[in-house]
Amino acid sequence: MSETNKTEAVKVGAAAASDEREVLLRVEGLQKHFPIRKGVLQRQVGAVKAVDGIDFEVRKGETLGVVGESGCGKSTMGRVITRLQDPTGGTIHFEGKDITRLNTAGMRPLRRDIQMIFQDPYGSLNPRHTIGGIVSAPFRLQGVEPEGGVKKEVQRLLELVGLSPEHYNRYPHEFSGGQRQRIGIARALALKPKLVVADEPVSALDVSIQAQVVNLMDDLQQELGLTYVIIAHDLSVVRHVSDRIAVMYLGKIVELADRTSLYEAPMHPYTKALMSAVPVPDPKRRGAKSERILLRGDVPSPISPPSGCRFHTRCWKATEVCRTTEPPLAELRPGQRVACHHPENFEDQQPQDTVLLSVAKEAAELVPTEEAAEADGSEENPEASATDDKK
Repeated sequence: MSETNKTEAVKVGAAAASDEREVLLRVEGLQKHFPIRKGVLQRQVGAVKAVDGIDFEVRKGETLGVVGESGCGKSTMGRVITRLQDPTGGTIHFEGKDITRLNTAGMRPLRRDIQMIFQDPYGSLNPRHTIGGIVSAPFRLQGVEPEGGVKKEVQRLLELVGLSPEHYNRYPHEFSGGQRQRIGIARALALKPKLVVADEPVSALDVSIQAQVVNLMDDLQQELGLTYVIIAHDLSVVRHVSDRIAVMYLGKIVELADRTSLYEAPMHPYTKALMSAVPVPDPKRRGAKSERILLRGDVPSPISPPSGCRFHTRCWKATEVCRTTEPPLAELRPGQRVACHHPENFEDQQPQDTVLLSVAKEAAELVPTEEAAEADGSEENPEASATDDKK
């Protein structure tokens, strides 16, 4: 068997094993709207649609990465599925149990199984408490007495995440950002949870520390059998740690696929634009032609999102059907779900609709070489390949 065939066989085997895993978390039609109130009577005049109808599932032992621009609803989604915030609509099933409407008392037993690692390692730790008090808080709140005592277990957890057991009596201000994030990880793992939602766990850390924390989380997953939902905007980090990746745009999931399919053949135009922005650390390519896609305009307001496909106001392939009809998140390839009428790397779902909208023509407009070089240091307009796709 050739090396190529062996690689393909390994990929197929891994995908099959992933499909056979039991579903730990299932989310259907999830919504989170924040009301906008005005006037003396505080009447609701609108809502910020942070998360507006998303569906996905997470299997035991896998890592689901969630990526997208700032403000697309990633962090809100993470807080809702852990029930730190109440959903506006939809359902959340954890181990087959509906936890969508559970109150504080009902969620208390599940807090042992669902934990969250927060983005800011500086704001998530109480500066008045010692490290021992912070990491031992889950035991105290859940009334759990670990074998050998709380102090011994906390010191074991600190050692597990790469800190010294002697740090037990120190305070957060005595640690660097990377060390504080390790403390947050130790606290999240104290009760041996089944699901850990990590909200941009390395974005606030120095680049030299990011790889250490990512590798630590990977090792802990192998050792403890954890299931991760990792929210991030660094596509390189997500590719390294994730089994499957969900791409969000303006409160919606526009593409959901395993990492190999997503990075090798992205189907949604927005995903393709994101992938084109990932830098390639190859000295041989210095001065080579850039293939970046520069999206025109800003992300629309989540208060009044565009009709139809939400990306049509910035998409170079948008037609009338994109403006009027919202595309469903459909499985176009095994394990790859896409919400697009005119997907990349696949046959057109609306071949009869070929007239581009004016916004699409503007998005596809070529940028002069000098302007592109000033914008991102490249020597070639990054949108030429995107224009050719529609032709």
